[in-house]
Amino acid sequence: MATYTLGDIKHDWTVDEIRDIMDQPFNDLIFQAQTVHRMHFNPNEVQTSTLVNIKSGGCAEDCSYCSQSARNYSGLEKEKMIEVQKVIEQALVAKERGATRLCMGAAWRNPNKKDFPRVLEMVRVVKELGLETCLTLGMLSDEQVAQLKEAGLDYYNHNLDTSEAYYPQVITTRTFQDRLDTIDKIQQSGINVCSGGIIGMGEQHKDRAELLRTFGNMRMHPNSVPINLLVPIEGTPLAHMKGKTDSFEFIRVIATARIVMPQTFVRLSAGRMDLTDEAQALCFMGGANSIFYGDKLLTTENPEAGHDEMLFEKLGIKMQQNKKAMAEGKKLAEQTTELTA
Repeated sequence: MATYTLGDIKHDWTVDEIRDIMDQPFNDLIFQAQTVHRMHFNPNEVQTSTLVNIKSGGCAEDCSYCSQSARNYSGLEKEKMIEVQKVIEQALVAKERGATRLCMGAAWRNPNKKDFPRVLEMVRVVKELGLETCLTLGMLSDEQVAQLKEAGLDYYNHNLDTSEAYYPQVITTRTFQDRLDTIDKIQQSGINVCSGGIIGMGEQHKDRAELLRTFGNMRMHPNSVPINLLVPIEGTPLAHMKGKTDSFEFIRVIATARIVMPQTFVRLSAGRMDLTDEAQALCFMGGANSIFYGDKLLTTENPEAGHDEMLFEKLGIKMQQNKKAMAEGKKLAEQTTELTA
């Protein structure tokens, strides 16, 4: 029997409560998730973020799903960190298309001292363009967190990926507690946390419930929770997992996340190329209200922006602050030479 009131903010979830939510009849689950969603958000508005790869390949971690790990053999070449001007150019394009946040990712276990000042500069210039900023750089020292806070970073992404029990099957070079410690540092600094998971790595239904319980029982729920559908990449240990996850199971995770974390932005992230428009529509009905927008997510494919816009039009969904962002983006695009001089 439920020990919570639908829509309340709760931090003492049990795994049985979460499994009861996730396992109920599909129509009931979607109805409850949509009810909670309408308590806290505009049901016909979606926040859009664009993801930029600022440093590719050569990561020391052994994440089984990742083409950027130096321990995997995906054929991805190690590249140096990109220049700040390139980030500005991509930020301008993202804003002109209507994105409100630029997420910048680097394939690091943790940032090195040589490149970190350039990362701080990227945060500053992207904020000057009027976009929210997000970074994913791996583990951080206390000093680096303080510097990011001073630079004005809005969000820091650090995914838990899966349950604590299943985690060692996916990653061995960094512990689950390491990830929780990094998230705690970020939250204590006042920077918003973005943290999510990956569905379809061989984990069980109970692992998905346990992952959501971990998020739901944080002293502050993550501000954004990206739910990824595994994209199996040749040369990685999980390449054989293609097509192993039912889309209805994925939608159940989305809807359950919405009920467990009523005020959190729940984001459709990697793997949308394997979801039909109808499946994505059910995700939005189930409380998803954020997407990665643009044709590339670090090293994997993503639906083209034009396709997303057509889907939104069919569903009557508007992009958050879309008109304002596009107008400002066009104006800033005309000033690109001046801004990057």
